[in-house]
Amino acid sequence: MRARTVTPVGLSFLDAMTCGLGAVILLFMIINAAVRDHETRVTGDLQAEVDRLEREVLEGQSLLVEIRNTVEETDAERALTQGLARRLIETLADIQVELATFEATTLARREHINTLQTDLKSLEEDAGRLSASLPSDETPGDRERLHIGDGDRQYLTGLKVGGRRILFLVDASASMLGATIVDVIRRRNLPDADKVRAAKWQQALATVDWLSTQIPRDSQFQIYAFNTEAHPMGTDGGAAWLDGSDREALETAVKSLRAVIPSDGTSLYNAFAAIDSLRPRPDNVILLTDGLPTVGPNPGTARTVSSKQRVRLFKRAVDQLPPGIPVNVILYPMEGDPMAASELWKLAIASRGSFMSLSKDWP
Repeated sequence: MRARTVTPVGLSFLDAMTCGLGAVILLFMIINAAVRDHETRVTGDLQAEVDRLEREVLEGQSLLVEIRNTVEETDAERALTQGLARRLIETLADIQVELATFEATTLARREHINTLQTDLKSLEEDAGRLSASLPSDETPGDRERLHIGDGDRQYLTGLKVGGRRILFLVDASASMLGATIVDVIRRRNLPDADKVRAAKWQQALATVDWLSTQIPRDSQFQIYAFNTEAHPMGTDGGAAWLDGSDREALETAVKSLRAVIPSDGTSLYNAFAAIDSLRPRPDNVILLTDGLPTVGPNPGTARTVSSKQRVRLFKRAVDQLPPGIPVNVILYPMEGDPMAASELWKLAIASRGSFMSLSKDWP
């Protein structure tokens, strides 16, 4: 067998093929490396985007929880507000019912007052005729002070300013600023200088001024002004009797009363408590007021008080009155207190005192 001969051309072809294969392999390796680098960069960017989206999802979930909590709080506040609104509507309805009752009773009371004023005018005319029949040289009596009134209107028929110890209780609550609720609300917001000029309060002061001229010289007296508390006039805050023959004490007490500014509610309980603070006790009490009390021993927190509540407060105050002391009542009628006249009249009759309601132009 003849041996195969190797030619240079065949070897060259093999070299060329081998080189081509190596070049292809090298190119594949280069491309594969580039692809891996590109894949790494792209994957890193996508992972960063995924992380960012996950953080946004977590933040959104947290915000959603806060929103849900806020919605729950809002629902609770809305329920509370609706409850308060219902209560306010019910309160407003009650007030409207009370106002309707007050309006209905006010007309009847005004007609009754007009009748009383007509009767009082007739009595004043009769008393004037009796007074005119007195001798002109009649002695002025044993009074220490004088009061200058209008003509013959210097009298109160049926009221006796006598006794060994006379106690005057003067209502100085805010209701003494006017005869109607509107007047009181309007005047209580005015400066103090305007409050004391209220016609109703000035009439009460003039009444006390006249009553002080009727105190016998051999008697003792004390003047208390009361609203939610009771304070003596003419002393340094102490509960002590003053001498009816002491002109300076009379003037000081009346002057102290004129310096009082009507304010706050009416506690007849504390006014009657002043009776026990004086020793010995008074044997004659003269009460000047415009209606039934609005508070008890301590000021309450309620902004309104019904007629039934005022009657209960009045009876509680009367229960502490010592027996055997006459209570003379001078009433300055107040709108919206229909039970005042009857209850105070019962007190005067039960204690053997007197009851009267003054005309607007007295004294």
